[in-house]
Amino acid sequence: MEKTYNPKYIEQHWSKAWEENGYFIPSGKGESYCLVIPPPNVTGTLHMGHGFQYALMDTLTRYQRMQGSNTLWQVGMDHAGIATQMVVMQQLLARGKDPRQMGREEFTKQVLDWKDKSSKIISNQMRRTGISVDWQRERFTMDEGLSKAVLKVFIDLYDEGLIYRGKRLVNWDPVLKTAVSDLEVVNKEQDGFLWYVRYPIENSEDFLVIATTRPETMLGDTAVAVHPEDERYQDLIGKYVLLPLTERRIPIIADSYVERDFGTGCVKITPAHDFNDYAVGQRHDLPIINILTDVAAINSNAPQVYQGLDRFAAREQIVKDLKVANLIVKIEPHKLQAPICERSNSIVEPYLTDQWFVHTKPLAEPARDAVLKGEIKFVPENWSKTYLQWLDNIEDWCISRQLWWGHRIPAWYGSDGKIYVAESEAAARKKYNLASDVELKQDEDVLDTWFSSALWPFSTLGWPDTTVDLNSFYPTNVLVTGFDIIFFWVVRMVMMGLKFTGKIPFREVYITGLIRDSAGQKMSKSKGNVLDPLDLVDGISLDDLLAKRTRDLMQPALAKKIERETRLEFPDGIKAHGMDALRFTFCALASTGRDINFDLSRLEGYRNFCNKIWNAARFVLMQENVAAGELSLADRWIRARLQSTICAVHESIASYRFDMLAQTLYGFIWGEYCDWYLELCKAEAKIGTTMFEVLETLLRLIHPIMPFISEEIWQQVAPLVGKQGATIMLEPYPQFDAKFDAKFDDSVAVAEISWLQQMVISIRNIRGAMSIAPKKPLTLLLQKGDTNDKVYLTKTQSYLTKLANIEKISWLKEGEAIPQSATALVSNLELHIPLAGVIDMAAERQRLEKEIAKLKQEMSRSENKLNNNNYIAKAPADVVAKEQMRLNESQVAIEKLQLRLKKSH
Repeated sequence: MEKTYNPKYIEQHWSKAWEENGYFIPSGKGESYCLVIPPPNVTGTLHMGHGFQYALMDTLTRYQRMQGSNTLWQVGMDHAGIATQMVVMQQLLARGKDPRQMGREEFTKQVLDWKDKSSKIISNQMRRTGISVDWQRERFTMDEGLSKAVLKVFIDLYDEGLIYRGKRLVNWDPVLKTAVSDLEVVNKEQDGFLWYVRYPIENSEDFLVIATTRPETMLGDTAVAVHPEDERYQDLIGKYVLLPLTERRIPIIADSYVERDFGTGCVKITPAHDFNDYAVGQRHDLPIINILTDVAAINSNAPQVYQGLDRFAAREQIVKDLKVANLIVKIEPHKLQAPICERSNSIVEPYLTDQWFVHTKPLAEPARDAVLKGEIKFVPENWSKTYLQWLDNIEDWCISRQLWWGHRIPAWYGSDGKIYVAESEAAARKKYNLASDVELKQDEDVLDTWFSSALWPFSTLGWPDTTVDLNSFYPTNVLVTGFDIIFFWVVRMVMMGLKFTGKIPFREVYITGLIRDSAGQKMSKSKGNVLDPLDLVDGISLDDLLAKRTRDLMQPALAKKIERETRLEFPDGIKAHGMDALRFTFCALASTGRDINFDLSRLEGYRNFCNKIWNAARFVLMQENVAAGELSLADRWIRARLQSTICAVHESIASYRFDMLAQTLYGFIWGEYCDWYLELCKAEAKIGTTMFEVLETLLRLIHPIMPFISEEIWQQVAPLVGKQGATIMLEPYPQFDAKFDAKFDDSVAVAEISWLQQMVISIRNIRGAMSIAPKKPLTLLLQKGDTNDKVYLTKTQSYLTKLANIEKISWLKEGEAIPQSATALVSNLELHIPLAGVIDMAAERQRLEKEIAKLKQEMSRSENKLNNNNYIAKAPADVVAKEQMRLNESQVAIEKLQLRLKKSH
């Protein structure tokens, strides 16, 4: 082995070797185990969320492979309709080409060319992580086979009446000019206003005052609503108001949707431009008047003076006109939640338009029952409540998008407006007995990306054909995904899986948290806090990191702020940590919480853990592996602890507690094997086979999380313990030895070494507290204790003298005088370290007095700050808290030092 751990070389070598040797391909033996990758968008690059989830999925995959399962991790990518079309359009425009002028066919060719390049970049990034997906089965959501599945599902649902076309209110992006899903819309707080507008009551001198945040939509009002129990307006229900700036009269209706305490308790109802108003309009059979075009300009349904104006220009003009007409009561600043499309950064409008929908309620009931009956289990279980709540309140699903890139809707229209749904125009003519001279035109829209993604677990395995893969691997075992797409993806996969295969798509759903930055902020390009997982692996200079974080910002003005914060957090850039350290960090962070703060110091710690494993392995490999003989106490202890660790590891994986898995492995390898067992071995006259056997076993234990370092070291260790396999990843995963207790009398060995550890730690603590050099031999006096202490000392004395550097051990009788000593307790056993000749007591007292004086000065500074009301008022709360903590720590330290000073006299 090389002296220095070099993760980059190891990772590149083994990533290539594993794939070339076909180790990721299902073995065809054993019980099948399958999971599908949440397909990354073909537009982007891997981000921290991908890296996090891939680490967990690969841990499961490698574990099951070593368990002897016929293991498949199905890989692929999503065509990402809107995102991909936007990227390619922007690239074409930058080159001076107008995508709309080149036509659908040519534009699609441009997208396919770009997709080929982008998908290769993402595949290479995924390979770089070492994930053990079967690359031979890589799929794309617009592959021929997956497109075949999409067509069948659409046609079957349409023929059954579960897909229909209708005019409904949808989220509409006026920049992209398409319907968008809720997932692509985020609500962002903005500064706005509440305009209080007078609506004249018909045949009266009185007014109703309506508060609105969107005055332009009043042109589409078709009612004013009040709460049915609001005493202020009981006599007005059923009467009419005159809609300002128009010549229309609209009714005053009563509906419990109205909040009596908001605004004036009167609400304008605009069914064509608000989802809640649309529901009210349906209940009261109100007219639906759309006053916007597809680019959010005022259309011909509004008064002519406003027609053609952009929605925000119209707002300004309408407010001016209302003021002139003396219909504005007041205007108040108001914080509002604006729906923003993340793709275009434009404000989304509720918009009435013809779209294709899936009637979801008949599909939702079986999906609901699957969870209630326990056929599908969520981990953590509480997410099943979220899943069920969404199903209980499910609305029909808008599946059409006004794009060119995607699965084009297989519907043709006759000149009479009739719809014919089939795989192709020829199939439509045959299915509906249409003559060749009947003119047909295909629908221009494409399907929502989530439609094809909903089929992912079975379409990737060959459905609708009956394939060996489908029979072997469906239903899949577990889905690993984020909580934010339970509705958009998980629910829909369950609905479609049950509908078209009669089986659930997966048996368990492991829901991960969201990776945030160290301060708990969501990582985003606009915040400039995004971390590229490969930058953490390979390292990146400060200049390159700054360039990456400030490139192509939607708001260039933020560049200076991002640069300042980046320099503060990463003054030297980010150094290389290796993939194994990052994977282990992800597993260690995978708690059951909703949010996960990524802390670079944790990554640094696990990079040190990799070094620890490497150096321990080098030490072992430098030893002579002698023939098996009688096991030493240390051998028996480490074998016992290994068995306990194996049990804990299996339990953690079975319960998806990756954090506990990492904690268990870290504690055993660093805390027990390296820090204790190897040191115990050094204290022995000879080394047996246990050192090598346990190292080989722990390498197999950590392989699912840390595949690269474990493979590299295993190749060196395996021959020494009689292993002839080509790769660690196909070796059996360690199992608990059911006969362990009888073979090794583990409880005795564990008790004896546990006692030894307490003794060594106590003596080392005394050395630290008294500033005694580790190489200084000490005398140990023992007093009190019980029979076990004497037995344990007899069994472990050779270890104790070497690990604690003790040259003499004596037992004191009860009441025997104790020289001036440093003392510690191990249960009832007193440990005394005589200090005469070990330290200069006068010098020690002088040192303690100086240290106490220094701490008192620090205490005084902290007290002055905390007693200063001006400081308390102006300083941030976390700064004040840290100052209070510093004061408390100084007080505790002074008390300890004063106690030691007292004992030194």
